[in-house]
Amino acid sequence: MISYPVLLPKTSSSSYLTHATSSSVAMVSGLHPAKMNCSHIFNLFCLYGNVEKVSAAVRPLPAKQTRPDGLSLQVKFMKSVAGTALVEMGDEYAVDRAVTHLDSIKVFGRKLSVCVSKQQAVIPSQVFELPDGCSSYQDFSLTRNNRFSSAQGSRNIIQPPAALCAEHNVPAFTKFKVFDAKPASSKTLSGLLEFDSKLEAVEALTVLNHHQIRIPNSCSPFTLKLCFSTSPHL
Repeated sequence: MISYPVLLPKTSSSSYLTHATSSSVAMVSGLHPAKMNCSHIFNLFCLYGNVEKVSAAVRPLPAKQTRPDGLSLQVKFMKSVAGTALVEMGDEYAVDRAVTHLDSIKVFGRKLSVCVSKQQAVIPSQVFELPDGCSSYQDFSLTRNNRFSSAQGSRNIIQPPAALCAEHNVPAFTKFKVFDAKPASSKTLSGLLEFDSKLEAVEALTVLNHHQIRIPNSCSPFTLKLCFSTSPHL
C-alpha cells in the first residue's frame, strides 16, 4: 500500500522537474481497438491522479466494415499508431504513479505500455469517431469524478490493480458485502467486490467505474465509484 499527497511541492531541485522526460502527459499503447475509449481510460487512470484530457489514437473501423449494430462506417485508417492514447494528468507526479502501477497490466487481453510522453499537453487534432461511436478526444478537466481535486483528495490511497475492489455510492437496496460505517438510514452503501482474478477486476473497473445507476422515484442517478482495495480478500 502506497499513500501519496495530493500535491507535491514543485521546486527547481525536484528530480522530476529536472529530468528530461518530465511531463504531465502519459502515453499508453496496447489498447484494445474495439473495447477501449476515452471514458474507459479515464476510469482507470483517475485512480492515480486527476485526468485533464484524453486523446485516443485507436484506429477506427476501415471503410465498408459493418459494426455489430449493422451500421456501415465510411472512414479511413489513421496514420498514427493504432491502439495508442495520450492522457494529460494534473501533474507529472500523477503520471509517475500511473506508469508505476499500470504499465504492463493486461486489459481485454492486451498488455498495456504506459510511459511518460515527450509532449507537455494534449492538443486535440484529427478528432474522429471510435468503433463504439465515442469521440477519440475528451476533456475531463471539469468532471466531478476526478478524485484529487478537493481537500479530501489527500485521503486517496494509491493501490496497484488487485482482484478486490472497493465500491462506493451504491444504492442502499443493492446486495453485497458492505462496510459498517454508515447508519441504516443512509441512502448509499460502500463495500467490497471480490473477483476471480486481477484481470477480471481491472476490466470491470475499466468499464463500470462511474457508471450511473438509476432507480425508480429517485431524482438523480447514483454514480458508482470503484477503486482497488487495500484488503487482501473479503
